[in-house]
Amino acid sequence: MPVQAPFRNLVVIIVAATVFALAQVHAAEREITVGVYNFPPIAGVGPDGKATGLLGDLLAELEQTHEGVSFPVFHTSPKRRYLDFDAGLYDVIFFESPKWGWENKDVSISRPILADEDLYVALNKPGRDLSFFDDIQKRSIIAMSGYHYGFAGYETDNETLQKKFDIEFSDSHSRNLELIKADRPSVAEVAIVSHSYLQMHLATHPEDWNKLLISDKPDQRYQLSIIGRQDDAISAKAMMQLLAPLVENGRYRLLVEKWGLRLPPGFLTHFDIP
Repeated sequence: MPVQAPFRNLVVIIVAATVFALAQVHAAEREITVGVYNFPPIAGVGPDGKATGLLGDLLAELEQTHEGVSFPVFHTSPKRRYLDFDAGLYDVIFFESPKWGWENKDVSISRPILADEDLYVALNKPGRDLSFFDDIQKRSIIAMSGYHYGFAGYETDNETLQKKFDIEFSDSHSRNLELIKADRPSVAEVAIVSHSYLQMHLATHPEDWNKLLISDKPDQRYQLSIIGRQDDAISAKAMMQLLAPLVENGRYRLLVEKWGLRLPPGFLTHFDIP
């Protein structure tokens, strides 16, 4: 029996409406891939492949706040992060200083959203005081591979640095502090550790308060931003728009304080909600 025209038209309308609705749902779903390397307690990647530290908490909050937006993680390294960005393997990276190798990249950069500093740490021995750090170039140094340091002029090439300094590299702040406590000056007299990591370490190892000598002057102070592409959908400005509700309701400040970190001066009083 032939299908009557009104019924056939109704079926066409229903199918078209369904296709349109599915297209709208698909359009509302966004994946923004985030580059992550080992930068505790600010960021890292756990055994399950998910972000850890402040970044892990922040991405979870962003996904909960913005329905249809997800933030899969791409695990990179301090040295490889630029090549991986250029290759399109991730879209944005949180908590980066523009001075850390991004100067000549075609990127968009947000205003600073986090502040921290690096400190010199040595073994607290009799007769040793803060003057031990006055000429860091005379000391044997243990540092994180691929990190930028003020004393080295932000150079990151290991071979170049080893020609200028008595320096060794690792990928673990914990290991570096253990080397300092082991009192092996031929290997490491000074470690360079972020203030936030040091506070986290001392909170769980209070016995180290008296074992470690900590500089009162930083190797560097840094303010960290979001770095994204120039594309509007994944630019630093777009990421700040996603962050804005968490700044407005106070959740971002609480996350930062939870990890012993600090907001840049004037961040809250001068934050314009897009």
